[in-house]
Parts: sequence; structure tokens; C-alpha cells
Amino acid sequence: MKFATKAIHAGVEPDPTTGAIMTPIYQTSTYVQESPGKHKGYEYARTQNPTRTVLQNNLAAIENGKHGICYSSGLGATDAILKLFKPGDEIIASSDLYGGTYRIMAKVFQDFGLKFKFIGLEDPAVLEAALTPRTKMVWLETPTNPMLRIVDIEAIAAITRARNILLTVDNTFASPYLQNPLDLGADIVMHSVTKYLGGHSDTVMGAIVLNDDEIARQLTFIQNACGAVPGPQDCFLVLRGIKTLHLRMQRHSENALKIARFLSEHPKVSQVNYPGLETHPQHELARRQMRDFGGMVSFTLHGDSLPEAVKVMESFQVFSLGESLGGVESLCTHPASMTHASIPKEEREKNGLKDTLIRLSVGVEDADDLIEDLRQAIG
Repeated sequence: MKFATKAIHAGVEPDPTTGAIMTPIYQTSTYVQESPGKHKGYEYARTQNPTRTVLQNNLAAIENGKHGICYSSGLGATDAILKLFKPGDEIIASSDLYGGTYRIMAKVFQDFGLKFKFIGLEDPAVLEAALTPRTKMVWLETPTNPMLRIVDIEAIAAITRARNILLTVDNTFASPYLQNPLDLGADIVMHSVTKYLGGHSDTVMGAIVLNDDEIARQLTFIQNACGAVPGPQDCFLVLRGIKTLHLRMQRHSENALKIARFLSEHPKVSQVNYPGLETHPQHELARRQMRDFGGMVSFTLHGDSLPEAVKVMESFQVFSLGESLGGVESLCTHPASMTHASIPKEEREKNGLKDTLIRLSVGVEDADDLIEDLRQAIG
């Protein structure tokens, strides 16, 4: 079954009671049992919910995985993965990554005894040199947030597999339509479902997809024991969003490439980060690893003037200034003060994230209108 068909049908069956083609919202906290312990597979809604079950099965199918597990947010999913480890265990993570991921690792779990190293993973040799006997997991994003760097998942997986180290890939920027890390050797795939999977800026959710039965059992236990579960209404909305994921991602990618090309030719723009540009240093790797290049673009202006960058962001008429990404509407974000503010300034700058960097989540509007908005805002 090909992707578009899976997105619409995988894991989804008509409601057996009414024949409803859309999965019902099972808005209930508990389920009636025939006798103590004798039930229809559902006991309590934190543990299981039929709407959530359908979504988890659908997510597993579109990521080519066996198990899908949903959480109340992307960070809820990250929290569950980190709870697989014990004090003294070491985790190596991309230095270019979402600020919330850095925050939960460096400012929450580090206090509980986990050890973290943040390094650039674009060169697999750098990872090999950083590994120690205590290393239990490698965590990476590709494309990275917000510099849009590409990490070779297969190359990293070859290193981690040989040493029995887990490899987790945050696949939020790519979505399952553009990239399937499990097929490339990853052990765990994490998504902020809030973004492209939901796709309409109306839901907060996270998800994990994997093949390993034992790790899935542990993560499902954590899901129930710690309680970071999504509600059925949100699960319904995401199921609806996934049905158009392939259509949206095609348009996001088409628009982003047009915008990246426009920005790369603009006299006031000094740098454009987008893996779909032939000038991107890892363009060929992106072509090999992804089906298209996604809807995220970041750029800086000549002179690196923060007031000028702020003026541009305040001047948009179609792009909206706000946190998050992946919705049908175009968003503009200032990573240094918004999504990545929890990362110390010196760490951001070491990674190339300047205070003047502007990140765009390119929506599915008409590309000409988006380009005109950029033209008038940049001046």
C-alpha cells in the first residue's frame, strides 16, 4: 500500500455500530465491565481509548513501524524516551536541535543523573570519537532546527547498531511523507504531532513509532504510569489532518523551494538555509535520504542587524509571527528569543544560530503572495 492510501485508510475501519466512516470521538473516562477484569479491551481512558488506538495504528503504518504510541505533546514523548535510561547513562544529541529538547535534557534530566553531550552530527566520524562505554542513545534531528542541516541517518545507524546503542530520530521537520528513519536504521522515531501531522495549528500532541516489542512495552507502560496522554478530541483532529498529509507536504515543499530561491537572490539576504537549494552543503544527501525538502526555511540579512531583522518580522502581512510550525498558514519565528531561547546564547552562536536568524514555516498559500510579502517586508 502506497503512502497516500495508508494515510487515509491504514488502521482505520468504519465504526462497527453505525458504519460511520470517520473514527468516533470516544469522549469517556471509563468503560463498563461485564465482571471484574472482564471487559472489551478498554478499562480506563488514561490507559486506552479507541480513538487514540486508531491514531496510534495509523501513525505506525505511515512510518513503516510496528508500534505507535501517542503522548500529550512532543516533549511528553521526549520525556518518555528519556525515562528509559538510568543515572550515569550518557546520551549524545545533535547540537542543532529544538530548544525544548535541549531544555528537558540539560535542565531537567541532567539533574536526575543522565549525562548529555551536544555535538554536531553531520560528520559521523565526530560521533565515533565522542562515544564512550556509558553512551546508551544518540538523538538527532534531520533536517535540524533551525539551521536545516542534514544528518546521514544510515551512517549514524551503522555506528550505533554496531555498539548496541539506541538511535532516536526526531522526524518532525520532514514528516513521514518525506522521510522514514526506521527504514534507514533508526530504532525510535519521535514526532511533535502538533506540527505537520496535525497540520492545522489546532492540536498539541507527540508520538513515538518503533519496531522493538520490549521497548514499546516500556514506553506504553510509561505512557500509562506517568499519564501524559492526549485526549480523544485531539486524536480525532490528528486523524483528520493525516488524511491530507501527502497533499499538504507537496505544497509546503513546492512553496518553500520557491521562497528559498527568491531569498537566495535577494540583495539584502546574506544566507539562506534550505536543503532543496543546490548550494546547500548537504543537498545531495538530502536528495538521497528524503523524498522532497520540506516547508522549513531560515535566513539572515546582510549586516546581521537585530533591529533590521525585527523590523522585517514586524512588517509581514501574510506570514504571522508566532511559535510553532507545520500548519497550513505561514509562520515566522525568531528562534533566539522564541523557540530556542532556553539554549544559552554562547551555545546558540557556537552552532551558528545568530540572534538575527529568521525561521519561516512556509504554508500552503499561493507562493506568489508569500514572495510578495517577503519582498515588501525585507524592502
